[in-house]
Amino acid sequence: MSKEVVYSAKAPEPIGPYSQAIKAGNTLFVSGQIPIDSSTGKIDDGDITSQTNQVMKNLEAILTAAGMTFANVVKCSIFLSDMNDFPKVNDAYGKYFQSEPPARETVQVSRLPKDVNVEISCIAVK
Repeated sequence: MSKEVVYSAKAPEPIGPYSQAIKAGNTLFVSGQIPIDSSTGKIDDGDITSQTNQVMKNLEAILTAAGMTFANVVKCSIFLSDMNDFPKVNDAYGKYFQSEPPARETVQVSRLPKDVNVEISCIAVK
């Protein structure tokens, strides 16, 4: 099986030794994205809804670079610094999956990279 690094200039540069995504066969594994605006390199300092939308835009850019869309996503993992944000994150996230949403888990963690409030990763299949 071939392994291919997927990269999008429209998503933030990795902040460590990892790729934005890896395509293995027909499956795409997208690394966790945080609310960094790739055009400025800065963390979105808006509310949790704005931050979630930025994360989803980052995921979308990487999916697009791989020739996929949110319709190809089969699994997401959401990490929150505060589970009280769950309803707002869920509402923002849900707008990207209007039908047949992927499998998912949402967990609260003690800390996320760059002290952001939300991180989301996904797996997509073509």
